[in-house]
Amino acid sequence: MKTLKITITAAVFALLFTGISYGQSSQRGEKKERPTFAKLLEEMDANEDGKLAASEVKGPIKDNFVKIDTDEDGFISEEEFKKAPKPERKKRNNQ
Repeated sequence: MKTLKITITAAVFALLFTGISYGQSSQRGEKKERPTFAKLLEEMDANEDGKLAASEVKGPIKDNFVKIDTDEDGFISEEEFKKAPKPERKKRNNQ
């Protein structure tokens, strides 16, 4: 019975430690890979027309839509997406 309690306690601590370590590593600003255009279409192309309109996109793409849509047709093509500048990283407050 005592051995079972020790085993369970050790397992709980191991799970907690793993969760804490994972949370800390994900907050270190590790680089995320840029999504592919196909992935963006899958996630954002609401009307499934194979194009990304300003009304469909969000985040940095929406914030920079005018810069990315270089031919000014109101849509972001795969070619425009590939040529788009990478979004700037958020500045860290080192105090």
